[in-house]
Amino acid sequence: MATIQTVNLPLPALPAGWSADKDFKAVGTLSSAIQRNIEPVGPHFLAHARRKRHNRTFSEDERITAQENVKKVEDGEDDDISEPEDPLMLSRDAKDWKGQDHYAVLGLSKYRWRATPEQIKRAHRKKVLRHHPDKKAAAGATDENDSFFKCIQKATEVLLDPTKRRQFDSVDEAADVDPPSKKQVAKGNFYKLWGPVFESEARFSKKQPVPLLGNENSTKEEVEEFYNFWYNFDSWRSFEYQDEDVPDDNESRDQKRHIEKKNANARRKKKTEDSTRLRHLVDDCLAQDERIKKFRQQERAGKDKRRLEKEAEAKRLAEEKEQARIEEERKKKEAEEAAKVEREANKKAKEAAKNAAKKNKRVLKGSVKDVNYFAKSGEPSAAQIDGVLSDVELIQSKIDNEQLAALAGRLTSAGKDAAAVKAAFAEEAKRLVGEGKLKDGEIKTLV
Repeated sequence: MATIQTVNLPLPALPAGWSADKDFKAVGTLSSAIQRNIEPVGPHFLAHARRKRHNRTFSEDERITAQENVKKVEDGEDDDISEPEDPLMLSRDAKDWKGQDHYAVLGLSKYRWRATPEQIKRAHRKKVLRHHPDKKAAAGATDENDSFFKCIQKATEVLLDPTKRRQFDSVDEAADVDPPSKKQVAKGNFYKLWGPVFESEARFSKKQPVPLLGNENSTKEEVEEFYNFWYNFDSWRSFEYQDEDVPDDNESRDQKRHIEKKNANARRKKKTEDSTRLRHLVDDCLAQDERIKKFRQQERAGKDKRRLEKEAEAKRLAEEKEQARIEEERKKKEAEEAAKVEREANKKAKEAAKNAAKKNKRVLKGSVKDVNYFAKSGEPSAAQIDGVLSDVELIQSKIDNEQLAALAGRLTSAGKDAAAVKAAFAEEAKRLVGEGKLKDGEIKTLV
């Protein structure tokens, strides 16, 4: 049966300035005091029962429970942050903390820069539980050297500070992945061999996420993006972690400035060397990348195809131009021949028209001759002949070939009828006067 304990709980003090007259307002009455027995429950009851069962005092129970908790932590902690400890690492001098592998000290070698702050804290807790000097003393260990415990503390201090951890990660060569050789690439998978290399180098990139190496099915644009990124790699990597320690005393300012300048020059040199190393690494990967060869072959095939198409197009245009020239020459020749035929036809027509005109003129002159130049009796005088012929020639000069042919036709129909002949001439003369080609009275003998 649990022992009854009396707990006295005094009422809290009233606030300053409180007055019962103005601040107190009764809303009910207090019940009478009741005495109750309080017993421990939950984990407190279990602890009480455990002490009673094993007949332990409070201090003994706390010590034993703490040991059991440590054992549970050691046994129950995930194996991912549990690595065999190197005897040489356990004997390290804590003063040489810059030369130690902080991840290995905490058992996080396989995680390194990928380790989360939670994993670092868990690893630190586990290492402390195992290597704390008090823990060793409680276990009866006679070795009081706590150098490795100091190494644990320093490793945790560095890795939990973002700035210090970045400085250490910047020079953590254990996280680097060596690039494969040509023989390894020839025997193995190019992407599996080179992928971890660039994954390791990607931890230094200011731009995230970093393009992936891809596989044999990657497009030309994806491959070009990958190599363009790495040839223009923007690295945050620095080398302050390897700086020479600067003295803190104020009496050696010149020495301090000298060391700071020396460290700055060393960092610039290492930065340049790292950039050169990375460029050579990308060059080697590019030279071994079969996709580049495939893209170049496709590009050459495309250029050859375009060249052949261009040549075929030029040949087609040349043939079309030649055909057009031949067609033009043919049409020109046909046009010339047609023009020649037309000229000859026109010439013949003109000759025919000229001959017809001559014939018709002879008909006109013959018609007046046949009617004896309109002499009423006997032979006409020379003056009469000249007057008649002059009028005939004047009419001939004022009419065209068609009108001349029509007049000749009428005169032919008139025959040797002097009146009909003269009437035909008179009609033509009247028409010409009406058209204004002759003046009235200009024809004297034929009207």
